[in-house]
Amino acid sequence: MNTELRLFLCGDVMLGRGIDQIQRHRSDPRLYEGYVTSALGYVELAERASGPIPRAVAPDYVWGDVLVELDRVQPHARIINLETSVTTSDDAWPSKGIHYRMHPGNVDILTSAAVDCCALANNHVLDWGRAGLAETLTALRAAGIRTAGAGRDADEAAQAAILDAGAGGRVLVFAFATLDCGTARDWAATDARAGIALLPELTDAELDAIAARVRAVKRPGDVAVASIHWGGNWGYTVPTRQRAFAHALIEQAQIDVVHGHSSHHPKGIEVHRGRLILYGCGDFINDYEGIGGYESFRAELGAMYLATLDAASGALKQLGLVPTRVQRFRVGRAPAEDARWLAATLDRESRRFGAGIESGTGTLRLRW
Repeated sequence: MNTELRLFLCGDVMLGRGIDQIQRHRSDPRLYEGYVTSALGYVELAERASGPIPRAVAPDYVWGDVLVELDRVQPHARIINLETSVTTSDDAWPSKGIHYRMHPGNVDILTSAAVDCCALANNHVLDWGRAGLAETLTALRAAGIRTAGAGRDADEAAQAAILDAGAGGRVLVFAFATLDCGTARDWAATDARAGIALLPELTDAELDAIAARVRAVKRPGDVAVASIHWGGNWGYTVPTRQRAFAHALIEQAQIDVVHGHSSHHPKGIEVHRGRLILYGCGDFINDYEGIGGYESFRAELGAMYLATLDAASGALKQLGLVPTRVQRFRVGRAPAEDARWLAATLDRESRRFGAGIESGTGTLRLRW
């Protein structure tokens, strides 16, 4: 059995709207937003900011420098939050305004990066209705990608995605969303309705239900990941209840990694009882380039989170972070000045939790 388990984690991966429009297969660009009525408008905004963007791009285009780093690290599991419906459905969720989808013909964007699991419990996976969710599940599973956090009923939505980590090791991925990230309450899966695994209040009862799910499937040598879409888009504050819930997942539900996302920028990092908590991983890829507002948060900057765990216990041994920047709808390594800014910001925020960031050659390191 492996003595170490390497995970790749990142923040929100949004492959719809403008990004969908530069692919070989394109959805109908029509949008229902107040100011932008065509997804092509997001391509134009990005080109005004950064220059020409190619069309009909190769499946691996959006990943840019990421694939080289993944080839170097060779993680045992690659886990992302896919904040996009994969569908041709035209059943836009009423009154939502923002709708993300990518054409199912472009699912090889994900396979080109050898993504193992897509967390789907978020506030965009049902943008194109329950028909869109059903097609998303079908398209991803047909491509050999495991899913967590959404399903055709509540039981399926709550099930773990079980990833083979080699040499007998397994990674269990559970995914959930909360209401405070913009998820609609009626997106919750029920016994009779498809949807997502929703945590309305972060209560003890919800914690007990998660703990029971983990106990039912986790065996010695397994590593359990809770991938949670929670909180607002902007701001570094981690609510007290959110932090307490993250701690309880580790202490009471046998979770080894808390993979938090929803914030458009990276947030502080904590190690609790030897287990990694990422409160907000930031956006990893999106089509926001050229859109004004919130510039102080530097939302174009993100990170590859490369966690090395003890395979037997799930305890964190090392966390490396590769700073990234999105430009022309492509993830590249962040220039040195941007990497220093990200390191300083994450160090400041992580110090609140007894951790910090050390700069290295091309890669940041967590200290705790």
